[in-house]
Amino acid sequence: MPIVSGRRAGIDVGGTKCLGVVWHNGKIVQEVRRDTPQGADDIVETLVSMVRELGEVDSVGIGVPGLVTRQGVLRAAPNLVDIADFAVGPILRDILHVDVAVENDATCAAVAEWSAGAAQGVDDVIVVTLGTGIGGGLVSGGRLVRGTNGFAGEIGHMIVDPSGPKCVCGQRGCWERYASGNGLAYLGTLAAERGHAHMVQTLAGGSTNIRGEHIREAALLGDDEALAIVDEFARWVALGLSNLTNLLDPSMLVIGGGLAGSGDLFLRPIQQWFGELLYSPELRPHPQLVLAKFAEQAGAIGAAILPEYAHVSDI
Repeated sequence: MPIVSGRRAGIDVGGTKCLGVVWHNGKIVQEVRRDTPQGADDIVETLVSMVRELGEVDSVGIGVPGLVTRQGVLRAAPNLVDIADFAVGPILRDILHVDVAVENDATCAAVAEWSAGAAQGVDDVIVVTLGTGIGGGLVSGGRLVRGTNGFAGEIGHMIVDPSGPKCVCGQRGCWERYASGNGLAYLGTLAAERGHAHMVQTLAGGSTNIRGEHIREAALLGDDEALAIVDEFARWVALGLSNLTNLLDPSMLVIGGGLAGSGDLFLRPIQQWFGELLYSPELRPHPQLVLAKFAEQAGAIGAAILPEYAHVSDI
């Protein structure tokens, strides 16, 4: 449906927080945040409240983590508790009486970066969001790829270690168990259990409380043990990126999500490992490996402008 006045609401539902924006004339003009509640009813209540706080808009876009059908039904969301077959799109349309588009959150992030961000003008790009888990958005041949059912881009659940730790999806050794924000914390905890990561443990107040920000803080202070964890994390990220490149041959890889805000701390070692892990790296052009322009706001921005790009999806 054509956008008329240009005020478009977009909400990114993350594993821990919801970010809502109004996108107008190519910029964010309003923003609202909420903690992500548990349970379908509470999520609906939160989304309705956020949309109403954002004011009068032409349309509403929602980005949610997991398997989203073309009809706006969230089939599965491993990082949200007790969510399955959640008809979030139809429910919100009935309550709000406005057009509501629902997509996977990383697909929304890809729309934002492709249309107005780091990948603007690039026809073959993979956007990888490193947050609570890992999401992916794909553009191939200048078209947004959604897949037969709308489920394309669940790259975080590529299995990279069949004997690895159990994932929230029920499988073992998914890529996001090593290369997401939670994955970084997991690697730090493993290092502590092996008698390392002393500064990280001090910052965290103990080995059981380690989070990604503690590793990041220690690494920025130059702590060698923290930098070793960052390097191991970068290797896991690069492993998945090299697999995706071998499969899809993009011209650009965009790294987004919360970890994108750390800049070169993660990007440089990822680039180094990527060059070593890629198939025949000396015989092929390498895709550009860049940080997202919109970082953690990409999902909400992409959700807001998604209706404008429906005509360039693979529908």
